[in-house]
Amino acid sequence: MMEPELLRQKLHATFPSAAQIELEDLTGTKDHFKAVIVDEGFRGKTRVEQHQLVYRALGELMHGPIHALALETRAP
Repeated sequence: MMEPELLRQKLHATFPSAAQIELEDLTGTKDHFKAVIVDEGFRGKTRVEQHQLVYRALGELMHGPIHALALETRAP
């Protein structure tokens, strides 16, 4: 299980200039999340590249505490 606030902190640390980071625990079990991230660093990148940046930022969390992550990423 992953505390949503810890996940939010991790995302803010990776995307400090993000215009928006929203996080939702989809099931209440703290392992299925939806994240909406709007960051200037996504500009010019494909959606796959944007998602790869997020997965890279979360690293090992994606191989354990986080079972599923629905992503919506875009530049402002």
